[in-house]
Amino acid sequence: MSWLKAIVGGAIGAEALTLIKGYVEKEGGLDAVVKKFETGGYKKQVESWVSTGQNQAISAIEVGQALGIEKIKKLADAAGIDVSKARDLFAEYLPVAIDKATPEGKLPAPVKDESKKA
Repeated sequence: MSWLKAIVGGAIGAEALTLIKGYVEKEGGLDAVVKKFETGGYKKQVESWVSTGQNQAISAIEVGQALGIEKIKKLADAAGIDVSKARDLFAEYLPVAIDKATPEGKLPAPVKDESKKA
């Protein structure tokens, strides 16, 4: 169905899948998501998600600080869930999604959109 579903399989539920897929696509890919968290002050956490080691946790409050409440609200509205639940789902499943997408400890190469060429 989607790249994210193919990567994480049954590791996350449908609501989390919809939410995280929407965020990653709007942000511009996994590399952009990783950079967002790194520059937001959560470099150690996001590096652990990409690495082959143990994932460090991130709290729902930290997710809110990293992404901003307005972005979370828009994503939550699009997924049909409330903001509090969206933050909880991000905190629980974004590390899992990034970890599963980087099994060898490296971000996948960005996919170039050939349709935008003139």
